[in-house]
Amino acid sequence: MNEGKELIKALDDIEKEKGISKDILLEAIENSLVAACKNEYGKADNIRVTMNRETGEVKVFADKTVVEEVEDPEMEISVADARLKNKFYDPGDIVHVEIVPKNFGRIAAQKAKQVVVQKIREEERKSLYNEYYGREKDIVTGVVQRYNGKNISVNLGKVDAVLTENEQVKGEVFKPTDRIKLYIVEVKNTTKGPKVTVSRTHPELVKRLFEAEVTEVRDGTVEIKSIAREAGSRTKIAVSSNNLNVDPVGACVGMNGARVNAIVDELRGEKIDIINWSEDPAVLIENALSPAKVVSVDVDPEEKSAAVVVPDYQLSLAIGKEGQNARLAAKLTGYKIDIKSESQAYGY
Repeated sequence: MNEGKELIKALDDIEKEKGISKDILLEAIENSLVAACKNEYGKADNIRVTMNRETGEVKVFADKTVVEEVEDPEMEISVADARLKNKFYDPGDIVHVEIVPKNFGRIAAQKAKQVVVQKIREEERKSLYNEYYGREKDIVTGVVQRYNGKNISVNLGKVDAVLTENEQVKGEVFKPTDRIKLYIVEVKNTTKGPKVTVSRTHPELVKRLFEAEVTEVRDGTVEIKSIAREAGSRTKIAVSSNNLNVDPVGACVGMNGARVNAIVDELRGEKIDIINWSEDPAVLIENALSPAKVVSVDVDPEEKSAAVVVPDYQLSLAIGKEGQNARLAAKLTGYKIDIKSESQAYGY
């Protein structure tokens, strides 16, 4: 059967080019042919289809029970007819009877083509999903394509993603073909391929940008211990070093601020404060309120709260515009922070 040999060759080529197992494809074709035969023969649950792995030749069998008197010819065969095939058959035995359904050659060719196309699509979808699922919680470069209402369509290379309004930084505007860094929040498998959720507002975007820009963060010498972000405005990160000879803040800032400035540029001007991490909550809170100077920090570890006193002239700096500095420091440290000036705290 020439068509069969052509099919096997085609399946061999697909296995080499796409990495899809020939056996998986042949099994899927056999299953689809069984379904086609059942349509032809009504209920027939006793139909089996085999396809020769070398020649592609297809054979259809009906498993029939040997009986004295046939009541259901689709499921049963008489003893006399069975013994024409093999004289040792007795009632109750199962005989594999080869059958040739109407138009089976044409049906087989159509089904094989449909199954192969469908399986290729499935495997390509699976491969794409696995590729992007492996990049979940990481950053990727996307190319802006267009605005769909308030959402932005972004091409990630092999798939498109939608940057929703909620995941956009307020005030950021992009043009088609702009290349932007995005954080992959989640990858879901769908019948249309992977659905990739991306973000420009996620705090981890900043962390991943530091990993990409700062060798010491990437190799684990410098650790980002905590991060607090108000996207588009300001981020605070607390860093520590696993090497006494490496200054973690200096490593992240870079020569003349080169490293941190590259990240600020990528985030379209978002301010970044880099502070030293400390296991001592009082020291950490003092560092977190930078650039403001602090007079004292009184910590209640059980309540996870802290009373902070700053010089009078530093109060507005410590609190920050619309309370932002204090708010980010609280997020960064995990402590509720109450800030007072010296005159408020000590009454002078």
